[in-house]
Parts: sequence; structure tokens; C-alpha cells
Amino acid sequence: MAVTSSTIPGSQAIIEPATWRDLNALRQLEQVCFPKDAWPLWDLIGVLTLPNVLRLKAVEHDQMIGFIAADIKLREQVAWIATIGVLPNYRGRGLGRALLTSCEQRLEALTIRLNVRTSNHNAIQLYLTSGYQKVGVWPGYYSDGEEALVMEKQPR
Repeated sequence: MAVTSSTIPGSQAIIEPATWRDLNALRQLEQVCFPKDAWPLWDLIGVLTLPNVLRLKAVEHDQMIGFIAADIKLREQVAWIATIGVLPNYRGRGLGRALLTSCEQRLEALTIRLNVRTSNHNAIQLYLTSGYQKVGVWPGYYSDGEEALVMEKQPR
């Protein structure tokens, strides 16, 4: 699966593959974006190194400002968006949508699923306007007991 860099229209940011060398930057991004749910170190190492994981980062001025990873399950023809985040100072500029679109383009033949906090209205709106549908709820999914909304997008 060859992944190349792409530019984001109207932005100085680019989207490119992430590697294990991005561990520290990803760890900081996770802690800022997900203070309640930041992944532990071993999960971050896994998402950056395991096979069948598509990992992309948004970079501006040599700084990781966004990240997305999808866990590809070829047998089931499904990919799960495991995480997507954009640093707060860069939100509202289309970076989340650009990361999501870049990821989806590379997963073109697969059904794509994700879960999101039911209180994260901005993310839910992004997913709905990107063609995702609500398909379920996972009660008590997050560490504080909040439920997760499960969303899905079928291939074109």
C-alpha cells in the first residue's frame, strides 16, 4: 500500500505517512486532543508500527498538527478509524476533513467504521457530512462511562 504526501488546499499543511519516528509528536498530540482518553505508550507504538494499519499525519512547519490511523481488517473488508485528532489551534481549517478524506481514499474498497463520544458534536457533524451513518451505540465505552456512537460508511 503505497502512500504519498498530499497538500491541503488553502493550507500550508501537508498530509504524509506517519512512522515510528513520530512517536513523541503523536504522544503529545494524543494528550492534548484526548485528555480523558489519551492512548498509553504501548498503544501508540502499536499504531505506528503494526502491519495493516494505515497511518497519516498532517504536518505544518515540521510540526505534527493532526493524525489519523485506520486498522484494516481485510478478511471482513472493514477498516476501523482507530483515532483522528487535530490540535486545537488548527481546528476549523478543514484539517480533520482532509485527514479523513485522505484515509478514505486509501481504503476505497472497504467499509469504514469509527466510534466517537456521543458528546463530540463537532466530530459527529464532520462524519455525517462525510457520508457516515449512525449504526449503533456502545454503552460505557469510554473510561468515564460515556457511551460511544458507532458510525459507518460504505464504499462507493
